[in-house]
Amino acid sequence: MTTLIKLEIVRALRNKKFMFFSVIYPPALYLIIAGGADSSPIPGMKLNMGLYYMVAMSAFGAMTAVLIGNSEAIAKEREKGWVRQLRLTALPGRGYVAAKMASAATISLPSILLVLLAGATVKGVRLETWQWIAIPVGTWLGSFVFAALGVAIGYLANGDAVRPLAMMVYFVLAFLGGLWMPLTILPQWVQNIAEWLPTHAYAALGTAVEAGGAPHLKDVAILAGYLIIFAGGAAWLYRKDTRTA
Repeated sequence: MTTLIKLEIVRALRNKKFMFFSVIYPPALYLIIAGGADSSPIPGMKLNMGLYYMVAMSAFGAMTAVLIGNSEAIAKEREKGWVRQLRLTALPGRGYVAAKMASAATISLPSILLVLLAGATVKGVRLETWQWIAIPVGTWLGSFVFAALGVAIGYLANGDAVRPLAMMVYFVLAFLGGLWMPLTILPQWVQNIAEWLPTHAYAALGTAVEAGGAPHLKDVAILAGYLIIFAGGAAWLYRKDTRTA
């Protein structure tokens, strides 16, 4: 499994298009969105736009890497027969799923760090040392939830169908979870839905730290629950794909 993780990381690093959209695009988008924002607090929140979008775009970039990248790569590997070859090795199904999740989450780390660097150097965000440590750690660990979802989508759809399915899930979760705009300025029905979505809980890990506190147990529990569901679904789809191969 360790060998497979290393192989997946090297393959991702060689993919220039993937590296641009998962690593360079999020900090650039952060600077565009928060570039002209003032320092006044967001209505209903203690944070201003620079602080809020630093966490939101960190989460958005990590999702790009682990969800879109994972799902498309797996669908292509299934078509080319690479997954069938792996089944001939001693690698168990759970090892394959874990390797995909771990390698994808590793690739997401540079995106997270670049967004934080942009916030500190360009937007002048000032936080305590423990906050600068806690935010990337929490955002990186939370990305495993969406890495598992990416694996599941990669086995749920084939070929050309995987991209529109992954993009639809990706954009819906990002919008309803508050990654594009603060939920406090959206309709109440959107806020009610977002409260139970993994993207809202994901971003809340960082915003809670920015506000000077620890992540809420409810958000951690929601992410843990989705991780179990997505990882379990990915493992089930892998076994189903094995039986039908």
